Amino acid sequence: MPLSLLACLLALLVLRGLATNEAFHDTRIATSVDKTTVPETLLKGGPIIDARGDKNGHPVSYRVPDRTVVLSFDDGPSPEWTPKILDVLAARDVHAVFFVTGAMTTRHPELIRQIVAAGHEIGVHTFTHPDLVYQSETRISWELAQTQLALAGVAGIHSALFRPPYSSDASALDDWNYPVIKYVGSRGYLTAFIDRDTDDWKRPGVDAIVEAAMPRKPGEGALVLLHDAGGDRTETLAALERIIDKLQGEGYRFATVSEALGATDANVPVHGYRLWAGKVFIWASQAAVLTLPVLVALLAVVGFLNFGRFALMLVLAPLHARRARRRDAWGQPVTEPVTVLVPAYNERECIAHTLNSLASSDHPIEVIVIDDGSTDGTADIVEAMALPFVRLIRQANGGKSSALNTGIAAASHDIVVMMDGDTVFEPSTVRELVQPFGDATIGAVAGNAKVGNRDSLIGAWQHIEYVLGHNLDRRMYDMLNVIPTIPGAVGAFRKEALRRVGGMSDDTLAEDTDITMAVLCDGWRIVYAERARAWTEAPASIQQLWSQRYRWSYGSMQAMWKHRRAVTSRGPAGRFGRLGLPLVVMFGVVAPLLAPLVDMFLLYGVLFADAPITLASWGGFILLQALLSWYAFRLDGEKPLHLISLPIQQVVYRQLMYIVLLQSTITALTGGRLRWQKLRRTGEVAAPVEA
Repeated sequence: MPLSLLACLLALLVLRGLATNEAFHDTRIATSVDKTTVPETLLKGGPIIDARGDKNGHPVSYRVPDRTVVLSFDDGPSPEWTPKILDVLAARDVHAVFFVTGAMTTRHPELIRQIVAAGHEIGVHTFTHPDLVYQSETRISWELAQTQLALAGVAGIHSALFRPPYSSDASALDDWNYPVIKYVGSRGYLTAFIDRDTDDWKRPGVDAIVEAAMPRKPGEGALVLLHDAGGDRTETLAALERIIDKLQGEGYRFATVSEALGATDANVPVHGYRLWAGKVFIWASQAAVLTLPVLVALLAVVGFLNFGRFALMLVLAPLHARRARRRDAWGQPVTEPVTVLVPAYNERECIAHTLNSLASSDHPIEVIVIDDGSTDGTADIVEAMALPFVRLIRQANGGKSSALNTGIAAASHDIVVMMDGDTVFEPSTVRELVQPFGDATIGAVAGNAKVGNRDSLIGAWQHIEYVLGHNLDRRMYDMLNVIPTIPGAVGAFRKEALRRVGGMSDDTLAEDTDITMAVLCDGWRIVYAERARAWTEAPASIQQLWSQRYRWSYGSMQAMWKHRRAVTSRGPAGRFGRLGLPLVVMFGVVAPLLAPLVDMFLLYGVLFADAPITLASWGGFILLQALLSWYAFRLDGEKPLHLISLPIQQVVYRQLMYIVLLQSTITALTGGRLRWQKLRRTGEVAAPVEA
């Protein structure tokens, strides 16, 4: 469903591009070449060429009868000039031919209906107005068919009359465009060139236009070219009145191409599937045109949120870093023992590494491993290690929240550190993590979770995300006192704070976000300890990553919804509800949900608009991301080597995260439920990694 939604939005952009003549537009114009393959009879014949049916092998041409003029208007319809031209024609009871483009037809359907209702003839002038000499037969067929589809949708007709873009009189036929005329004839079209080209698009003056429209010889018939779109047609409009009045005064009659040839009307009604296919196409195209301003506005929202987030980070992160360098920032050092809780479910590959890392801790700790009904012998491994500071509690499988609550109840100390069974701590991690509790107002501390298996490409991408998307965010949220999530891999709480909010809850799949928001709403401060580093094993495959992030995204949305009443609360809960929660929603949900618009406009711009400017804009965004990432790595003491993969991350990984978040949102909105999914671990993060 997320992929289908993104595909539909991209299709809307393309439809809008077709309607505005941006998509598939080709501005090349061919120059004249030799005429060795063109029959002499056509070069010296009339402006109308019939290469249909059995005439395709030897096309014939027709002249406009004497004392007859066919007025033709190209490139429309135009909402500004076509109605005025129709008024002039109606006032003089003159019928003409309008060679319309599919793009203009799609954008101005009511004008096509007015043209047809007034008795004028419609001709096909392609959809995007390319020089067909440069186009394949497939493209030519598409140009014709798409225009016919538009005509069916707006007026319920097809036209058998065709005029090539950039065409002139029949004498201009050459070895390049003659095959085009034959091919179009094989598709059932009568091709109408011209006798008199007024060059009105150049705006040479009303007198010059009138003079150019006159037949070469008195009484001679003529097919005259004018334009009702493509620029200022004031001169065309003034000249038209004089052309009609002058020729009528000389005894000329005005007719459509079909009337001039004594043939049946070139416009034929369509019914059934073709009619409804055309209507659906027009409806979709109009919806696309109307949707674009909305998409552009949403794109502006994305830009505002992203640049606003960047600005907040750049202002607040240095302040946080300056505070972190002060060893006395929290008062007296915390030296008393703390309890470390390790909930474990089927962690046989990792649990020994986790406990061995805790054995090296330079802060006094007791460790409680809560085996949550493991079936792989995790508890047996813990028992076999026989570490004196480790207590093992076995319980029936009840989920991570249940295991943590069991550990909290059994904890001997007032400060409780929580970590995952697949995580390893540095010797100083616990000490650095608990120092902020020297301030009695602090109820919880978020540590610095890092990716241990960062040597693979997918690991490097997650490493960048952790440093930039998690840790730099936490610095910002810390300075605003609205940290929304303490990572499950490394966090610490006062038992009193946990008791006051009722402990860990299984209401959501993101128990870490849920408990963090609850502690904030209860009035406690939460801070980020950047030196409290924990190394975790990140998902090593796309499938595992998808499962993890799907659960994270969905669980975070559950937590936001659970604490939604904080928006209208008073006191600390109200502060979080009116500052923290909106920031989390905007930066964590709205901006990522709308971010695919950036990539869709990028793709559209490269394929259909100005590719160099589009790519330059995207490159500028990547450069800004790179600079911000470099700064985040510098603050975290990380080597920037892994930033080499940042451009690929932006192209691949970021899009994957969009789809995960979109799917999570759809699941939440449709009332779906996710189950906890255990990721398969390898145990490759065996010891703290040097930054």
